[in-house]
Amino acid sequence: MAVPKPTLKPLRPWFSSGPCAKRPGWVPAGLSDAVVGRSHRAPAGRAKLREIIDKSKHLLDLPVTYKLAIVPGSDTGAIEMALWNLLGHTGVEVCCWENFGFTWLADIVGQLKLTDVTVHRADTYGSIPDLAKVNFEHDVVFTWNGTTSGVCVPGDSWIPETRKGLTICDATSAAFGMEIDYRKLDVVTWSWQKALGGEGAHGMIALSPAAIERLSTFTPDRPLPKIFRLVKQGVLLGEIFDGSTINTPSMLAVEDALDTLNWCIDIGGQAELIRRSRRNLDTIARWVSANPHIDFLATDARTTSSTSICLKFRHDVFDALTDTGKADFTRRVCAKVEENGAGYDIGSHREAPPGLRIWGGPTVETEDIDRLLPWIDWAFLETTREFA
Repeated sequence: MAVPKPTLKPLRPWFSSGPCAKRPGWVPAGLSDAVVGRSHRAPAGRAKLREIIDKSKHLLDLPVTYKLAIVPGSDTGAIEMALWNLLGHTGVEVCCWENFGFTWLADIVGQLKLTDVTVHRADTYGSIPDLAKVNFEHDVVFTWNGTTSGVCVPGDSWIPETRKGLTICDATSAAFGMEIDYRKLDVVTWSWQKALGGEGAHGMIALSPAAIERLSTFTPDRPLPKIFRLVKQGVLLGEIFDGSTINTPSMLAVEDALDTLNWCIDIGGQAELIRRSRRNLDTIARWVSANPHIDFLATDARTTSSTSICLKFRHDVFDALTDTGKADFTRRVCAKVEENGAGYDIGSHREAPPGLRIWGGPTVETEDIDRLLPWIDWAFLETTREFA
């Protein structure tokens, strides 16, 4: 059956999962107040950095006893900083079900050379391990939302209130877009380039009192590069949590992050950010229900991400292809959409099964999702004809 080529296009056709869409109404002129050409350690620069910390803590409703810092290297730098500083005190439980979880596992075993490691591994891409088996007597490392699989943890009921070990959470595609009880997390990391639609290269790390105590009492048996150091002679580098930074940040990126944090506050804070992301998922869920050729990669609705929404094709023509053929099929679908200016960067992550990944975080308008989906239907039908 022929599907007519759509006419309406998204007004903001940006659906990349990082860097993600800028906030609605964003213009470069919004960065005119950036403290450029000045030291980030000067009062004006440090005030901007402190403002990001304060507004982030307020928006996320972080416990007042937690400390928050801006660190180099985006979320990758922030989570590696946590792993290198904190692990080795006790056994480690690693939960992995997609690319980034497996990356942290590889670093823990291959780079830190830790041996007392228990791995909770998903059977397939799209599923999640049995979290009931996690031992919180040990440190626990996990991603809240698997950006490359579209699979998130089903809430926080599996994490006990009282724990002997630390919970170390990569929350980069969950923070600001999903409901999280941060009291259940001892280390939380994220970057500005995900739900805030900011620029890359800068990460954030939040530490609970338990994590701060570990830093003060545990000295890891490994050299720490300066860029990772949070402690000097057994004393926490407190200035890092008060607007100082380990190395020089981009003050344009700082101003950009502040611009979006102010937008977040203006539209109603974290509750509205979560609602916006849920609306985007609900729109895609209705489309999936109405179309047999598409399905969520997540195998359990309770774990379906509302930010990095990952999808797979279901069709006789597609299913009959080799893995290489499926990858080629997917590239052609995405190319047709992109060539028409209807949606950019909607292909799945290179480590994930061939399919689609549509960012549904709070900076994406639901109307643009609505306008994107008919283009995917059209491109899919055109591509099946090419492979039939």
